[in-house]
Amino acid sequence: QLQLVESGGGLVQAGGSLRLSCAASRPPSKPYIMGWFRQVPGKEREFVGAITWSGSTTYYADSVKSRFAVSGDNAKNTVYLQMNSLKPEDTAVYYCAVGLFRSAISTAKADYNYWGQGTQVTVSP
Repeated sequence: QLQLVESGGGLVQAGGSLRLSCAASRPPSKPYIMGWFRQVPGKEREFVGAITWSGSTTYYADSVKSRFAVSGDNAKNTVYLQMNSLKPEDTAVYYCAVGLFRSAISTAKADYNYWGQGTQVTVSP
């Protein structure tokens, strides 16, 4: 069983930055993709960004493109989500997830096998 643990969430003012971390309990079997999603109450969980296991490819939702960046440190089995220029509408619970045996990034929740417990990000006006 692969476990993912997110950290780094919190309260920040609009325009500020946060960096979320997602640590895996063991190296995922390659190939794999690591994704970040977010969810607000009453809405579907939505794709934010993702990275391939090699780090060669990233992809972002239009709503966060140019503000958020996903990166990984394979030596630490950790993926990061750097969030800059945060807006109140970025407020959500953020989840990381791993999609095993995948070389290409997917934005579909069903393509991810394991999920973290989520970390709250709140952006005040």
